[in-house]
Amino acid sequence: MSDPAERVERTYLGLTLLTTLASSFIWGINTIFLLDAGLNNAEAFAANAFFTVGQVVFEVPTGVVADTRGRRFSYLLGAATLLVSTLLYLLMWQVHAPLWGWAIASILLGLGFTFFSGATEAWLVDALTATGFTGHLEHVFGRAQTVSGAAMLFGTVAGGVVAQATNLGVPYLIRAAMLGVTLLVAFRFMHDLGFTPQRDLGPVTAVRNVVRGAVDGGLRNPPVRWLMLAAPFSFGTGIYVFYASQPYLLELYGDRTAYGVAGLAAAIVAGVQIVGGLAVSRIRRLFGRRTTALILGTTLNVGLLVVLGLTRSFPIALLLLAGWAFVFAVEAPLRQAFVNGVIPSEQRATVLSFDNLMGSAGGVVAQPVLGRVADVSGYGPSYVVSAAIQALALPFVVLARREHAPSDPITDVGPGETASAAEAELATRD
Repeated sequence: MSDPAERVERTYLGLTLLTTLASSFIWGINTIFLLDAGLNNAEAFAANAFFTVGQVVFEVPTGVVADTRGRRFSYLLGAATLLVSTLLYLLMWQVHAPLWGWAIASILLGLGFTFFSGATEAWLVDALTATGFTGHLEHVFGRAQTVSGAAMLFGTVAGGVVAQATNLGVPYLIRAAMLGVTLLVAFRFMHDLGFTPQRDLGPVTAVRNVVRGAVDGGLRNPPVRWLMLAAPFSFGTGIYVFYASQPYLLELYGDRTAYGVAGLAAAIVAGVQIVGGLAVSRIRRLFGRRTTALILGTTLNVGLLVVLGLTRSFPIALLLLAGWAFVFAVEAPLRQAFVNGVIPSEQRATVLSFDNLMGSAGGVVAQPVLGRVADVSGYGPSYVVSAAIQALALPFVVLARREHAPSDPITDVGPGETASAAEAELATRD
């Protein structure tokens, strides 16, 4: 790898470390934090659903910002928005705010993350292509998974320990401080490479051009379209599975005040994410096509969620949660490489944002519904229902496989060559 490409990857990994570390201080206790503020299960997951509402509403507009004003500009806006909305979240807890107050704070948090979602990945892929990167995108995304997992492992355990030693609000203060550091580091080291923002166009024209290109590169691009349509069922339930694991494990453990155990759920996901990120470069060699791995992974996770919902054993639940997280950690880089290989650079951030939007839309519906199931029947049955919903993603992954996308075969071709083939295919389709 050339020096410029190494610098791009180091910057990406550094920003991944900082953002995950900042966010993960509250991941292990967030559901308990909401319940401590006076919300019931349905209201707590409704508050989380408003977070995903914010993502759904703002994913594409913020993707347009990244494609018209620059990925660095979008990232900085995201860090600043998350800092302010985290402090607002803390205020809601202190005053025991009604659900509408949590809704506002959660939507703003969702807005902050949407400035990150498409922009960061688009910045990485374009910058690597511009600097002559010839490696595998799965390798870079896998290393990011490992870094993210390490940061999440430390942050979630530390957040749980800090909450138990002080109170549930202190981890949110630490998160706000870390986001301030992230903002400064991004301002210093993140620069747009391989991409020129369309600043010379009027705002309406720029938005129209980017959205049209995003539709062409996304919904009108069959391989991407099918994976986008699968996202509400896979990622939508994934959000619930992760956050419901905190109170579910406390229930199985038998002590609802053991916040360290709640942090353990997130720590397990983090630890397995490290292993999955390290293993993905080797696991990819076992498959000829990326969609084969995605189909197998989705099937495995459906089965794991069913058993997780049926067990009443705390140790077995931990093992099943770890298995689910491992499959998810291996699938993610393979899916990212598949999607990035078939979308054009000019609309990359918007297409990726729209892809995130589809997953968030699933979370908007799934979280309050599954939270209601947990209120009425318990967390175990809600996991069984989650498995049934996730199974609905399988037909769409099979349809993506049938498109024979240029990025589906697992080869030694670099991201630039795959993207060029995809752009040529889109041009012929037009």
